[in-house]
Amino acid sequence: MTEVHFYDPFFVPEEGLTYSVIAARHAGKWVLVRPRDRETWEIPGGHIERYETPGEAASRELMEETGARQFSIQCVATYSVTKDGRVGYGRLYFADIQEVGPVPEVSEIAETREEESLPGNLTYPDIQPVLLGRVIEYLQGG
Repeated sequence: MTEVHFYDPFFVPEEGLTYSVIAARHAGKWVLVRPRDRETWEIPGGHIERYETPGEAASRELMEETGARQFSIQCVATYSVTKDGRVGYGRLYFADIQEVGPVPEVSEIAETREEESLPGNLTYPDIQPVLLGRVIEYLQGG
């Protein structure tokens, strides 16, 4: 069973943060990405590099995975995922993309798409809907 928990946006666990995930909208639709090595869709995001802050990682991943050129980004929450007894932590962001260019050729992303809601074929179906739900709650003032 997978459990997702949310914390104050700037909470930093002893274990540190590993991921930055960015629920991004462009023209009122959610931006999803499909990595080259998968047939499933994901919310943009990735590992926080040793030299980066979580916010820097979020901006970098958003640009690399979606081609976003101009956007605003907000921290929504720190989150944890517990699966098979292992816990990992990340930071969740919301981005409003104003301008999109091509996805860089060096990107691990094969394609992007914009949707009103999440598709059925998600890479992490037990995690991504919960993360997106938290972002929607945040946007509604919660």
